[in-house]
Amino acid sequence: MNKDPFLPTNVSGNFIKLRNKLISATGKAIADFNMIEDKDVVMVCLSGGKDSYTLLSLLFALKKRAPIDFSIIAMNLDQKQPGFPENVLPDYLNTHGVDYKIISEDTYSIVKEKIPEGKTTCSLCSRLRRGIIYRVAREIGANKIALGHHKNDIVETFFMNMFFGSKLKSMPPKLLSDDQTNVVIRPLAYIEEKDIITFSNTMNYPIMPCNLCGSQENLQRNKVKSMLNSWEKEQPGRLNNIFQSLMNVEPSHLADTNLYDFKNLKKLKKVFDISNH
Repeated sequence: MNKDPFLPTNVSGNFIKLRNKLISATGKAIADFNMIEDKDVVMVCLSGGKDSYTLLSLLFALKKRAPIDFSIIAMNLDQKQPGFPENVLPDYLNTHGVDYKIISEDTYSIVKEKIPEGKTTCSLCSRLRRGIIYRVAREIGANKIALGHHKNDIVETFFMNMFFGSKLKSMPPKLLSDDQTNVVIRPLAYIEEKDIITFSNTMNYPIMPCNLCGSQENLQRNKVKSMLNSWEKEQPGRLNNIFQSLMNVEPSHLADTNLYDFKNLKKLKKVFDISNH
Protein backbone atom coordinates (compact mmCIF):
# COMPACT_ATOMS: atom_id res chain seq x y z
CA MET A 1 0.00 0.00 0.00
CA ASN A 2 1.28 3.47 -0.93
CA LYS A 3 2.16 5.40 2.23
CA ASP A 4 1.46 8.78 0.65
CA PRO A 5 -2.26 9.09 -0.21
CA PHE A 6 -1.54 11.88 -2.70
CA LEU A 7 1.03 9.94 -4.72
CA PRO A 8 -0.36 8.05 -7.74
CA THR A 9 0.65 4.46 -8.34
CA ASN A 10 3.05 3.41 -11.08
CA VAL A 11 4.82 6.76 -11.41
CA SER A 12 8.10 7.13 -13.28
CA GLY A 13 11.53 7.67 -11.79
CA ASN A 14 11.63 11.15 -13.36
CA PHE A 15 8.42 12.05 -11.58
CA ILE A 16 9.83 10.90 -8.23
CA LYS A 17 12.91 13.08 -8.86
CA LEU A 18 10.69 16.06 -9.67
CA ARG A 19 8.56 15.46 -6.59
CA ASN A 20 11.64 15.27 -4.37
CA LYS A 21 12.91 18.50 -5.95
CA LEU A 22 9.63 20.26 -5.19
CA ILE A 23 9.50 18.94 -1.63
CA SER A 24 13.08 20.11 -1.06
CA ALA A 25 12.39 23.58 -2.50
CA THR A 26 9.24 23.94 -0.41
CA GLY A 27 11.06 22.84 2.73
CA LYS A 28 13.88 25.31 2.06
CA ALA A 29 11.45 28.21 1.61
CA ILE A 30 9.67 27.25 4.84
CA ALA A 31 13.00 27.11 6.70
CA ASP A 32 14.46 30.31 5.17
CA PHE A 33 11.47 32.41 6.19
CA ASN A 34 10.45 30.43 9.29
CA MET A 35 7.01 29.92 7.77
CA ILE A 36 5.83 26.99 9.90
CA GLU A 37 6.70 26.27 13.53
CA ASP A 38 5.89 23.55 16.01
CA LYS A 39 2.16 23.28 16.88
CA ASP A 40 1.12 25.65 14.09
CA VAL A 41 -2.31 25.24 12.51
CA VAL A 42 -1.91 25.88 8.79
CA MET A 43 -4.97 26.72 6.73
CA VAL A 44 -4.28 25.87 3.08
CA CYS A 45 -6.40 27.93 0.71
CA LEU A 46 -7.54 25.41 -1.89
CA SER A 47 -9.02 27.02 -5.01
CA GLY A 48 -9.14 23.83 -7.02
CA GLY A 49 -6.33 24.92 -9.34
CA LYS A 50 -3.01 23.17 -9.98
CA ASP A 51 -1.03 25.48 -7.67
CA SER A 52 -3.14 25.02 -4.55
CA TYR A 53 -3.47 21.26 -5.09
CA THR A 54 0.32 21.03 -5.40
CA LEU A 55 0.78 23.11 -2.25
CA LEU A 56 -1.51 20.81 -0.28
CA SER A 57 0.26 17.68 -1.52
CA LEU A 58 3.75 19.02 -0.78
CA LEU A 59 2.81 20.23 2.71
CA PHE A 60 1.46 16.79 3.58
CA ALA A 61 4.67 15.22 2.30
CA LEU A 62 6.71 17.61 4.45
CA LYS A 63 4.50 17.02 7.47
CA LYS A 64 5.60 13.37 7.43
CA ARG A 65 9.28 14.32 7.21
CA ALA A 66 9.45 17.44 9.39
CA PRO A 67 10.95 17.34 12.90
CA ILE A 68 8.05 19.53 14.09
CA ASP A 69 4.37 18.80 14.53
CA PHE A 70 1.84 20.99 12.72
CA SER A 71 -1.76 20.62 11.57
CA ILE A 72 -3.18 21.18 8.08
CA ILE A 73 -6.74 22.26 7.31
CA ALA A 74 -7.80 22.82 3.70
CA MET A 75 -10.21 25.69 3.09
CA ASN A 76 -12.16 26.28 -0.09
CA LEU A 77 -14.26 29.34 -0.83
CA ASP A 78 -17.29 28.45 -2.93
CA GLN A 79 -18.01 31.79 -4.62
CA LYS A 80 -21.24 30.50 -6.19
CA GLN A 81 -20.09 30.98 -9.75
CA PRO A 82 -22.23 29.16 -12.34
CA GLY A 83 -21.04 25.70 -13.25
CA PHE A 84 -18.93 25.23 -10.13
CA PRO A 85 -19.21 21.52 -9.19
CA GLU A 86 -19.79 21.55 -5.44
CA ASN A 87 -19.03 17.87 -4.81
CA VAL A 88 -15.60 17.61 -6.47
CA LEU A 89 -13.43 19.12 -3.73
CA PRO A 90 -15.20 17.42 -0.78
CA ASP A 91 -14.95 14.08 -2.57
CA TYR A 92 -11.24 14.58 -3.27
CA LEU A 93 -10.43 15.73 0.27
CA ASN A 94 -12.46 12.94 1.90
CA THR A 95 -10.74 10.36 -0.30
CA HIS A 96 -7.32 11.62 0.81
CA GLY A 97 -8.22 12.00 4.49
CA VAL A 98 -7.77 15.77 4.62
CA ASP A 99 -9.49 17.94 7.24
CA TYR A 100 -11.28 20.72 5.41
CA LYS A 101 -13.82 23.50 5.58
CA ILE A 102 -15.95 24.68 2.65
CA ILE A 103 -17.16 28.28 2.92
CA SER A 104 -20.06 29.36 0.71
CA GLU A 105 -20.17 33.09 -0.01
CA ASP A 106 -21.84 34.52 -3.12
CA THR A 107 -19.01 36.88 -4.03
CA TYR A 108 -19.61 36.06 -7.70
CA SER A 109 -22.90 37.99 -7.76
CA ILE A 110 -21.35 40.92 -5.90
CA VAL A 111 -18.48 41.15 -8.36
CA LYS A 112 -20.73 40.86 -11.40
CA GLU A 113 -23.06 43.51 -10.00
CA LYS A 114 -20.34 46.02 -9.16
CA ILE A 115 -17.90 45.54 -12.06
CA PRO A 116 -19.04 46.59 -15.58
CA GLU A 117 -18.95 43.94 -18.31
CA GLY A 118 -15.55 43.82 -19.97
CA LYS A 119 -13.65 45.21 -16.97
CA THR A 120 -11.30 43.04 -14.93
CA THR A 121 -12.73 41.81 -11.64
CA CYS A 122 -9.48 41.13 -9.77
CA SER A 123 -9.36 44.14 -7.45
CA LEU A 124 -12.82 43.65 -5.93
CA CYS A 125 -12.73 39.85 -6.07
CA SER A 126 -9.40 39.64 -4.24
CA ARG A 127 -10.52 42.07 -1.52
CA LEU A 128 -13.68 40.07 -0.88
CA ARG A 129 -11.77 36.78 -0.79
CA ARG A 130 -9.07 38.16 1.47
CA GLY A 131 -11.56 39.35 4.07
CA ILE A 132 -13.35 36.00 4.12
CA ILE A 133 -10.08 34.04 4.32
CA TYR A 134 -8.81 36.09 7.26
CA ARG A 135 -12.12 35.70 9.08
CA VAL A 136 -12.28 31.95 8.59
CA ALA A 137 -8.68 31.50 9.75
CA ARG A 138 -9.55 33.20 13.03
CA GLU A 139 -12.73 31.16 13.41
CA ILE A 140 -10.99 27.79 13.01
CA GLY A 141 -7.94 28.76 15.06
CA ALA A 142 -5.42 28.73 12.21
CA ASN A 143 -2.38 30.90 12.88
CA LYS A 144 -0.87 30.50 9.39
CA ILE A 145 -2.60 30.94 6.03
CA ALA A 146 -0.85 29.13 3.16
CA LEU A 147 -1.35 30.37 -0.40
CA GLY A 148 -0.26 28.64 -3.60
CA HIS A 149 1.64 31.49 -5.26
CA HIS A 150 4.89 30.36 -6.88
CA LYS A 151 8.08 31.99 -8.16
CA ASN A 152 6.48 33.13 -11.45
CA ASP A 153 3.61 34.80 -9.56
CA ILE A 154 6.08 36.68 -7.37
CA VAL A 155 8.14 37.95 -10.31
CA GLU A 156 5.02 38.87 -12.30
CA THR A 157 3.69 40.85 -9.34
CA PHE A 158 7.02 42.66 -9.06
CA PHE A 159 6.70 43.91 -12.64
CA MET A 160 2.98 44.66 -12.24
CA ASN A 161 3.74 46.94 -9.29
CA MET A 162 6.63 48.57 -11.13
CA PHE A 163 4.78 49.13 -14.41
CA PHE A 164 1.38 50.13 -13.06
CA GLY A 165 1.98 51.17 -9.43
CA SER A 166 5.41 52.83 -9.62
CA LYS A 167 6.61 50.72 -6.68
CA LEU A 168 9.35 48.17 -6.18
CA LYS A 169 7.40 45.51 -4.32
CA SER A 170 6.11 42.02 -4.91
CA MET A 171 4.42 39.12 -3.11
CA PRO A 172 6.51 38.41 -0.01
CA PRO A 173 7.01 34.76 0.94
CA LYS A 174 5.73 35.67 4.40
CA LEU A 175 3.39 38.50 5.30
CA LEU A 176 1.71 39.92 8.40
CA SER A 177 -1.74 41.24 7.55
CA ASP A 178 -2.55 44.93 8.03
CA ASP A 179 -4.56 44.20 11.17
CA GLN A 180 -1.68 42.04 12.43
CA THR A 181 -3.98 39.11 13.18
CA ASN A 182 -2.99 36.78 10.33
CA VAL A 183 0.34 35.47 9.01
CA VAL A 184 0.24 34.61 5.31
CA ILE A 185 2.85 32.22 3.90
CA ARG A 186 3.77 31.19 0.36
CA PRO A 187 5.67 27.89 0.63
CA LEU A 188 5.93 27.52 -3.19
CA ALA A 189 8.00 30.72 -3.47
CA TYR A 190 11.08 28.86 -4.74
CA ILE A 191 9.20 26.74 -7.31
CA GLU A 192 8.73 27.60 -10.98
CA GLU A 193 5.33 27.24 -12.61
CA LYS A 194 6.62 24.90 -15.32
CA ASP A 195 7.54 22.32 -12.67
CA ILE A 196 4.12 22.63 -11.05
CA ILE A 197 2.48 22.02 -14.44
CA THR A 198 4.54 18.88 -15.03
CA PHE A 199 3.87 17.66 -11.49
CA SER A 200 0.12 18.32 -11.60
CA ASN A 201 -0.28 16.60 -14.96
CA THR A 202 0.92 13.34 -13.42
CA MET A 203 -1.02 13.90 -10.19
CA ASN A 204 -4.18 14.25 -12.30
CA TYR A 205 -5.92 16.68 -9.97
CA PRO A 206 -9.65 17.37 -10.46
CA ILE A 207 -9.09 20.95 -11.64
CA MET A 208 -11.95 23.32 -10.87
CA PRO A 209 -13.15 25.91 -13.42
CA CYS A 210 -12.92 29.65 -12.71
CA ASN A 211 -14.13 32.51 -14.90
CA LEU A 212 -13.45 35.32 -12.44
CA CYS A 213 -9.67 35.73 -12.32
CA GLY A 214 -6.94 34.41 -14.59
CA SER A 215 -9.35 33.43 -17.35
CA GLN A 216 -9.96 37.07 -18.29
CA GLU A 217 -8.22 37.75 -21.61
CA ASN A 218 -7.54 41.45 -21.01
CA LEU A 219 -5.65 41.05 -17.77
CA GLN A 220 -2.44 43.08 -17.64
CA ARG A 221 -0.91 40.19 -15.71
CA ASN A 222 -1.25 37.98 -18.78
CA LYS A 223 0.74 40.52 -20.78
CA VAL A 224 3.47 40.56 -18.13
CA LYS A 225 3.48 36.75 -18.09
CA SER A 226 3.88 36.72 -21.87
CA MET A 227 6.78 39.18 -21.63
CA LEU A 228 8.56 37.06 -19.01
CA ASN A 229 7.99 33.85 -20.96
CA SER A 230 9.52 35.52 -24.01
CA TRP A 231 12.55 36.61 -21.98
CA GLU A 232 12.93 33.13 -20.51
CA LYS A 233 12.80 31.59 -23.98
CA GLU A 234 15.48 33.97 -25.26
CA GLN A 235 17.68 33.56 -22.21
CA PRO A 236 16.87 30.58 -19.96
CA GLY A 237 17.39 31.35 -16.30
CA ARG A 238 16.37 35.00 -16.49
CA LEU A 239 13.26 34.42 -14.37
CA ASN A 240 15.37 32.89 -11.63
CA ASN A 241 17.87 35.76 -11.83
CA ILE A 242 15.09 38.30 -11.37
CA PHE A 243 13.78 36.37 -8.37
CA GLN A 244 17.26 36.20 -6.85
CA SER A 245 17.55 39.97 -7.22
CA LEU A 246 14.50 40.34 -4.96
CA MET A 247 16.53 38.55 -2.29
CA ASN A 248 19.63 40.68 -2.83
CA VAL A 249 18.59 44.33 -2.50
CA GLU A 250 21.07 47.21 -2.10
CA PRO A 251 19.16 50.30 -0.89
CA SER A 252 22.21 52.52 -1.37
CA HIS A 253 22.06 51.82 -5.11
CA LEU A 254 18.41 52.74 -5.53
CA ALA A 255 16.79 56.16 -5.05
CA ASP A 256 14.40 55.86 -2.11
CA THR A 257 15.31 58.52 0.46
CA ASN A 258 13.05 56.82 3.01
CA LEU A 259 14.98 53.58 2.66
CA TYR A 260 18.49 55.04 2.62
CA ASP A 261 19.78 58.25 4.20
CA PHE A 262 21.27 59.89 1.12
CA LYS A 263 21.00 63.42 2.64
CA ASN A 264 23.38 62.67 5.50
CA LEU A 265 25.80 60.62 3.42
CA LYS A 266 29.28 61.99 4.07
CA LYS A 267 32.49 61.64 2.11
CA LEU A 268 34.86 59.19 3.73
CA LYS A 269 37.86 60.65 5.49
CA LYS A 270 41.05 60.19 3.53
CA VAL A 271 43.23 57.40 4.78
CA PHE A 272 46.41 59.14 3.59
CA ASP A 273 47.29 62.81 3.47
CA ILE A 274 49.61 63.04 0.44
CA SER A 275 50.91 66.47 1.55
CA ASN A 276 52.97 64.74 4.24
CA HIS A 277 54.81 62.57 1.74
